[in-house]
Amino acid sequence: MSTLDITLPGVYWPYRAYSRGLSDLARVRADLGRDLIGFEPDLVDTVQLVTSELVANSAKYARPGGEIIRTMCLLDGRTLRVAVSDPGGPTRPRVPVERTAEEWDFAEGQRGLLLVENLATSWGFHAFPEWSGYATQVWAAFDLDRL
Repeated sequence: MSTLDITLPGVYWPYRAYSRGLSDLARVRADLGRDLIGFEPDLVDTVQLVTSELVANSAKYARPGGEIIRTMCLLDGRTLRVAVSDPGGPTRPRVPVERTAEEWDFAEGQRGLLLVENLATSWGFHAFPEWSGYATQVWAAFDLDRL
């Protein structure tokens, strides 16, 4: 459980905007470290790692233009949810499954969502309406009681 006593549902942090480069990953982690002061260090580390993967995927796969937006909320006092929104890309976020075990042993990429799937309580994505300027949001949820 978090060392921070939060009993009110619907706590929202201010959104954070990042450029479309991998050079922002250190800033993403630092912002999360500041935003999550008072939470269990293991949770903070896990959220930093998962969010870094989501931002890296946005930087790599989203269409050019626009920013990457990170939002975060504490939904019910027990579930922390982090979301990364971007201009969208040609494919939907998914865990790759078409490799053999031997191919996975030698694979260098496309493991990010496997990491997200294994560290977060749950994750998913949805599309935004076209007029919003964003196309995809990928989110990860963390059960504070589980960590």
